[in-house]
Amino acid sequence: MHAAAGRYREARHSLRTPASAQSRRGLDWMNFFIADVQTGFGTFVAFYLAESGWSQGQIGVALSAAGIAGMISQIPGGAIADAITWKRGLAAIGILITGVSALLLGLAPNFILVFFAQILQGLTAGIITPAIGAISLGLVGRSAIALRAGRNYRYAAAGHALTAALMGAAGTYLWNGAIFFCAAALCIPALIALGFIRGDEIDYARARNATRSNNRVATGRVADLFKNHKLVLFTAATLLFQLADASILPVMGENLVAAKYDQAAIWMSGLIIVPQVVVAFLAPWVGFHSEKRGRRPLLLIGFGLEPVRAVLLAFTSAYPLLVVGQIMSGITGAVIGVLTILVIADLTAGTGRFNLAVGVVGTMSGIAASLSTSATGFLFQAFGPRIGYLPLAAIAAAATGLIWLFVSETKPEKYED
Repeated sequence: MHAAAGRYREARHSLRTPASAQSRRGLDWMNFFIADVQTGFGTFVAFYLAESGWSQGQIGVALSAAGIAGMISQIPGGAIADAITWKRGLAAIGILITGVSALLLGLAPNFILVFFAQILQGLTAGIITPAIGAISLGLVGRSAIALRAGRNYRYAAAGHALTAALMGAAGTYLWNGAIFFCAAALCIPALIALGFIRGDEIDYARARNATRSNNRVATGRVADLFKNHKLVLFTAATLLFQLADASILPVMGENLVAAKYDQAAIWMSGLIIVPQVVVAFLAPWVGFHSEKRGRRPLLLIGFGLEPVRAVLLAFTSAYPLLVVGQIMSGITGAVIGVLTILVIADLTAGTGRFNLAVGVVGTMSGIAASLSTSATGFLFQAFGPRIGYLPLAAIAAAATGLIWLFVSETKPEKYED
């Protein structure tokens, strides 16, 4: 372990990029505070609405509104992130929209405000995610993106974990709507951190994974993305994974409320914090080892744990075993979160369509997540958790099989940048 830690530090310190320490630290803390803001959504929305008397079916539909908006926004959002040079401005717009949606949710859990807020929050998926990817790649290039992606996820996970604890306490000791006012307030430090990233250090060609020819940025055709069989297969596996994974934690939150746990908000915060702590610890190591051993072995681990987790949850609702399931979720999240960026960067090298490809994969994942939260809400309501979790396990197993059989190694022998 000591030797591995030494090798990781050596690799980290050996990075030679034009990005200053100020820009790199600004990106670190922007990830941290954006994660703080986004923690107020997703699972906490499901918990908040369940506490307000909404049925599982209604909650599923409400969560699907955000998923559909995210699905619609990600492809145009990725194309915009490729096209414009003002990457920081794009991120700032996404942060501001997220703050507005948080305030709307905190006002009152009525039908109109909840759905409008969910749609606004969903739209930010097509703004913030490609903006962070473009800024990261533009600052460090492909040769250092593995460690940069791991660092992004470390800070984001740390932000999720800390804020989940604070929001759980706010929901318990103040009132449930306080969760969303906290999320809105955290937009301010997110914007301050963004301001520390120097715009002149974000290389336009690198940020879109393009090549330069005669001082011009060479861009491939959009249609070529759909002819890239490796990218299509990886997207299909990711879609299946999201179809299985997206609804598990919200359903766990609803079940905590149904079981009438004392101070359920605190217990829910624990289930959110555990995987984020795991991601914060593992994400940089995933980036490091993906460079040493390749992407595919780690992908198989990440995908393969998901069906095991779903089967575990089908047969127990004991809180300690729910925590075990969330540890598995943290391992899976670290692996798939980091490697999705790396695999897309590998497969779009020289095309200038990196952010568009991220948007396409995100759209497919959003479709799957939307279907998952909507359908499983009614499925769990009608048949209970045991029947509800087993189909999710089968879908996750199919995603793992797709990676095993059809997705080959994507890491190049040599980086061109």
